[in-house]
This record gives sequence, C-alpha cells and structure tokens, in this order.
Amino acid sequence: MNRQHNRLIVDLAQVLIWICAMVLPAAVTWLISGDSNRFAFTFWPSFYMMLPICLVYLVNYFLLVPKLLFRKQMVWFIAVNVLLLAVLNAPSFIPRGEIPEMWRDQVPRRDILAFRIPTLISAAFFQLVFIFLAIGVRSIIRSNDIQFQLQEEKRKTAEAELTWLKHQLNPHFLFNTLNNISSLTLIDPDRAQESIGQLSDTLRYALYDTDTDKVPLAGEVAFMDNYIRLMQLRCNELTEVSTSWELPEENVKIAPLLFISPIENAFKHGVNARMPSFVRIDLHPEGRDLVFRCENSLFGKSGEDHIGSGIGEENLKRRLELIYPGAYQYEQRSLDGMYSVRIALKNLLG
Repeated sequence: MNRQHNRLIVDLAQVLIWICAMVLPAAVTWLISGDSNRFAFTFWPSFYMMLPICLVYLVNYFLLVPKLLFRKQMVWFIAVNVLLLAVLNAPSFIPRGEIPEMWRDQVPRRDILAFRIPTLISAAFFQLVFIFLAIGVRSIIRSNDIQFQLQEEKRKTAEAELTWLKHQLNPHFLFNTLNNISSLTLIDPDRAQESIGQLSDTLRYALYDTDTDKVPLAGEVAFMDNYIRLMQLRCNELTEVSTSWELPEENVKIAPLLFISPIENAFKHGVNARMPSFVRIDLHPEGRDLVFRCENSLFGKSGEDHIGSGIGEENLKRRLELIYPGAYQYEQRSLDGMYSVRIALKNLLG
C-alpha cells in the first residue's frame, strides 16, 4: 500500500510540474507588473508553446513507455510517437501569419514552408528530447520497482528459510531430551518424574513462546539454564558443568533458540562417562556486544561424527547470517583437548 501511495504521489508530481511550467511565466509577469491583463497576455503564448511538449511527455510517461516500450513493442512505440509529433506540429505547417506582409502575396504557397522548416525541426527535436526524458524517468521508476520486488522476494525467502531452520531445532531438542529421561527412568524414577516437569516447561517455551522473531534475553537464558539441567541427566560425577549468566541492565531481545546447538554439541561431544569432562557456558556483555561462549573437553571421534560438523552447527551459522547479517562474529577452535565456540552479537546493547 505504501508503495502504491508513493507511486501516486510521483505521478501527480509529474502533472503538477507541467502545470507550474505553463502558469509560472504569466504569474511572474503579473506579480512584477501588477497588471492582471498582463497575465492573460503572457499566459496564452506560453501555454501554446508548452502544450505540445507537455502532451508528448505525459502521453509517453503514462501510456506509450509502460504499455509499448517496456512490453517490447518497439515498432508500435516509434509509429505512435511519429504520429503524435505529426498531429501536434500540423498547425504550424502553414504559418502564413508569420511571413512578412510585403511578401505574403508574392511568395508561392509551397515556398512558405521554407520559412518554418528550421522552426519545425527545432520543435520536433525539442519534443524528442522530452520523449527520451519520459523514458528515463519511467526507467528509473521501473528499476526501483524491480529492486523493491527483488528485496521483497528475498525477504520472504529468508523468512521461510528461518522458519524451516527453527522447526528443525525443536524435534532435535525433543529427541535428545526424551532419550536422557528414558535412560533415567531405570536409575532414578523420582528424578525422572521431576525432569518430565522440567521438560514440559522447556517444551512450552521452545514450541510456543519462541513463535516470534525475537524473544526477551531473560526468558532465553532461563530456557537455556533449564535445558542444561536436562542435558546433565546424561552426565555422571566425572563431568563438571558450570554456567555463568550476566544479563545487561537493559531489556534486550534476541533470536530464539540461537545458542542451543553449541550447548547440545558440547554435551554430545564433550562428555565422556569414563573420563573427566567439562562443559563451561557463559553469557555476558562486552561493551555494546552480547557474547556467548561455550567450552567443552574434546575427545577424538572417528569417521564423520566430529564436533562442529553437524546439522545444528550449520543451521546456527545460517540463522546468524540471515538474522544478523554483518552484525555478528562466530569463532570456533580446538586446542589442547578443548573445543570452544564464541558468538558475539555486535552493537546489540545500547
């Protein structure tokens, strides 16, 4: 609707500019002389001089360029313009009144055109210039429209892709958590029942509260904290899990479920039931940036099952690129038995 409104304003502006061009000389003369009779005396010559140019421009702008030229009807476009120029300049072909009085009866009628040919050529050339001007203005508007449509298509495609990526997260999360609780029911049924309550709260957030583009950071942190507790169900006393949440004072919103993949991978690849393991997660502000860091012990994996190569990591990178283009930093590294992921959302804080 805004786009159509802007187009209407541009079209009306074209008409108003030509009206002003016709009226302005007479209005200036009237204001300078103070004589209202001078207005009509100046207006009509100016009007008759500008009218052909105005018609050539407006007919091309509103009809011929969009209906013929842009639809590849070049022959018809040229033919109609030639006809239009001929009709508009026809009254000037017999300019008998402009021949000096002493020559009017002596000059043959066929030779009278010789007095107007240069003027006719100049007028036609000038009108041709305004045909090209109409083409240029219409081309600029058309180019802007095409760019706008491309941006709209790109935005819709990105939104559809984001929806698809987020829907991939929820089943993945549910699958892993149910596996953890299922294992726990054989060991500690009471704790398993408590975990089911935590899972219910976590799923409510993941499935319903995240059905928006951005969510409050505090709610996302509470979800991650609850999620980590559920992931700890697979850990034993050999695994150290630590979290640190430092929230900024201002109310910040971020994309939902953004940091779940690194946390999930940390527990998947960084925990070993037979060896000392650790998972360290923290979130804190650094200047105007919001920084998330996840570190975990690193154990060698065979084949293609190694950390940083899963679907979750690829989804995370794609979501960052779509939601925070040019405004994020993603780093991952493996060093001395430790794998770490650092994500900084740039200029997110005031």
